[in-house]
Amino acid sequence: MRRFLAPLLLCLAVLVTGGWAQNLNGAGATFPYPMYSKWFNEYHKLHPNFQINYQSIGSGGGIRQVTEGTVDFGATDGPMNNEQIALFKQKRGTMVLHFPTVLGADVPSYTIPGVTAELNFTPEALAGIFLGTIQKWNDPVIAKANPGVKLPDANIIVVHRSDGSGTTYVWTDYLSKISPEWNGRVGKGTSVAWPVGLGGKGNEGVAGMVRQMSGAIGYVELIYAIENHMPYGRVRNSAGNFVKADLASVTAAAAGAKVPDDFRVSITNAPGKDAYPVSSFTWLLVPQNIKDASKRDVLKGFLNWMLTDGQNLTSALAYAPLPKEVVAREQKAVATIQ
Repeated sequence: MRRFLAPLLLCLAVLVTGGWAQNLNGAGATFPYPMYSKWFNEYHKLHPNFQINYQSIGSGGGIRQVTEGTVDFGATDGPMNNEQIALFKQKRGTMVLHFPTVLGADVPSYTIPGVTAELNFTPEALAGIFLGTIQKWNDPVIAKANPGVKLPDANIIVVHRSDGSGTTYVWTDYLSKISPEWNGRVGKGTSVAWPVGLGGKGNEGVAGMVRQMSGAIGYVELIYAIENHMPYGRVRNSAGNFVKADLASVTAAAAGAKVPDDFRVSITNAPGKDAYPVSSFTWLLVPQNIKDASKRDVLKGFLNWMLTDGQNLTSALAYAPLPKEVVAREQKAVATIQ
């Protein structure tokens, strides 16, 4: 009897659900993790047969795993460079496609004894802090941008990511644009040789360390600062205005961007009086040719949903939706997945 019971139950499960369940596995960026968790959960509600699992391990891990083929898709906040794309093609036998998903921002978040004000940060101050040349909170470079704020004679504790991170790519991409010294000494990347500071794993780790350490400053994705009720500062943009990261200022940063056909674009230090200067697209990384037809169809279906109905869910989690013209171009790119 038992010999026949298990197959019978399996058949009944298939009849009830209307087909075989299909799982997709992805890994990568922590920057958009709150958004992706929401999307994957909502899509599963609409399509109970489809389950999308995602590991928030950092952009470097996402690029590595999708290149090795251990996941169905990757995620990154810094687009793959030409060498990484060439390696992907060599290993996977196909091209990798970049699909922008949302717009977000890195913010300088801090815990300073006796200071509750929302601070202003100049590019010179941020570069100096992360280079280690500005070491005290009452340094004249910081004080000049914050008249009326009583800054303490306290050491600055720099916190950065310890793992390969797209959040780091965005932050160091910005610093490389505004500081020749940073560009020459450190440069940009998902992992860099930090001149100073302590490392935390993931946006969660950096946020936790900043909250717990008096005098600390670190860069985190906007939603992590909001969810953890952490103060974060305004940053002076290329037009000379101190701008706080929010939906409007992140959208403004993307407004004038010239997005190439492969969607690999940087919008840090963007022009515009209202643009927040440490803004970025974030991307899903998808093979152009997917041998498993069922996985291919599920992934294409999700991408099309993400670009339409999914964009309506972004604002509630402090991410900005994609520009409409970018969505239209991405939909054409989805159709090229075979």
